Amino acid sequence: MPSASSRPSEPARPPSSSGGSRPSRASRRSATPTSSTTPVGLPIAQLVGTLGGGLLTVVVDVGGPAVDDVTLAEPGSGVFGQAGDLLLGVGVERPADAAALLEGAAAVDSGAVVLRRAAARNRQVRAVATRVGVSLVELADHASWAHVVWLLRGVLDRAASGPAVRAEGPVLDELFVLADACAALVAAPITIEDTQSRVLAYSSTQDVADPARVSTIVGRRVPDEVIAGLRGRGVFRRLARSDEPFFVPAGRGLGARVVVPVRAGTEWLGSIWAVVDEEPPEPVLASLAQTAAVVALHLLRMRSQADLARRVSADRLRAVLSGDTLEAEGWLPPAPWRVVVLAGAHRDRSVVTGEGSPRDTERELDVWESAARRRSWRQPLLAIFDGVALTLVRDVPGDTSPGSWEWLHGVVEEVAGVAPTATASAGGRVHRTVELDRSRREATEVQRLRDVGRVSGTTTTVEDAWAAVTNARALGGIWTEELLGPVATLRAHDEAHHTAYLETVAAWLDHPGDPRAAAARIHVHPNTLRYRLQRLSDVVDLDLHDPESRLALRLQLRALGH
Repeated sequence: MPSASSRPSEPARPPSSSGGSRPSRASRRSATPTSSTTPVGLPIAQLVGTLGGGLLTVVVDVGGPAVDDVTLAEPGSGVFGQAGDLLLGVGVERPADAAALLEGAAAVDSGAVVLRRAAARNRQVRAVATRVGVSLVELADHASWAHVVWLLRGVLDRAASGPAVRAEGPVLDELFVLADACAALVAAPITIEDTQSRVLAYSSTQDVADPARVSTIVGRRVPDEVIAGLRGRGVFRRLARSDEPFFVPAGRGLGARVVVPVRAGTEWLGSIWAVVDEEPPEPVLASLAQTAAVVALHLLRMRSQADLARRVSADRLRAVLSGDTLEAEGWLPPAPWRVVVLAGAHRDRSVVTGEGSPRDTERELDVWESAARRRSWRQPLLAIFDGVALTLVRDVPGDTSPGSWEWLHGVVEEVAGVAPTATASAGGRVHRTVELDRSRREATEVQRLRDVGRVSGTTTTVEDAWAAVTNARALGGIWTEELLGPVATLRAHDEAHHTAYLETVAAWLDHPGDPRAAAARIHVHPNTLRYRLQRLSDVVDLDLHDPESRLALRLQLRALGH
């Protein structure tokens, strides 16, 4: 690959107000301090998923090497980068040119090729990508190549720096700088907010600020009564649909505002709010609109960082639950722990996706993560494992801090207030990382028993459900096709003569010495119960006084559903 000075011109990265520099190519290709040849990168599907927002879509995924750098391809000059590069086909629109680019990418073992939507969706181009074994990615029509390069490199740089490095700080710093820049444009206080009216940054200008702005900054969220008032005036409806700044007159204790939508293509990402005395002139509004485009890049970058951090955390949790406990105690919270299955928070009823579909499970995890973060767990340990949503929490008696088992009770109650089926099923408390897999299996056992109605309660531990778990484990070893002892004979008699001896014995075993309760259990008169017990002695020889026989009978009957 040509050196930085000889490479074809690339879209320039916006300057960083934090003064950081991008890791060198060599540093990104070093997995550890002692290895300089192992590439560090992300699978193309993970890289595209991290960006989100509909900017990139994987059209053909053939696996291939992980992506660790971005290269602007120049097929005419023979520039195709090197192994692991994500090749950007800027200006490549004709199917023949796209096919030639894919052929060149395959020769250098490229990570993937990015083309505009029209070229990427061409059937011939996709066929070539599949044939030569190069993943193909589609770039949305509204997206800027320069913006995508900036976002991709940010994600790859953070992947190379390792999961321990948090990059939210510099991005937030840049947002505060942008808030001050907007304040200078309109000579008024500024807040930058997301789509949930949460404050991400605000200007240092405080000389003109109404009470609503002060409450917004102190609480880091627009007060509910202010949101209700603005919604009633149609401000949020216009904000979600508009591309241009607009003026909101003062009213009901709220000063006048200029509102600037922040969008990336068709997606609404947030907004800029300025407290003003009167509507600014058109040139100022135009400048605010231009600044909003830069803010959009920062919000996309923040989201990609959050998505990447979540993926890294989930991958580490899945690894430790699979038995890869090397260095796990370096990032896990202090022991003891419990593994918990979270369920029932989301079920997509609008689309028939099937019970327990991956789509439902991913949205299930989203709901729980949102609830956990809302209750101050900044880095929730959540993952999808074997098709269910799991979390790992600490369990120290009296500990109610975020990420603890007692704290999780409050989260489940909050979610259950909206989704009554929300539950948490916990495995046993463990003190060593090698025991976490056992806790996971126990949590799954409790959840399975909950699904069949054998366990109740919103939050249940394996200790709470010990009897149901023990019975289920014992029943798991019983083959109902080849039952031993008198139960097989009674089942055959019931099927041949339409008697009800099996349910009669089960009722008697569940209510020993209490024929009235046993009879009520199967909805017959006590004399009918006694008569059946006398008659079944003619069919089999039962010793209901022997404890071991009673236990074996009850287990076999439970296995048959009685």
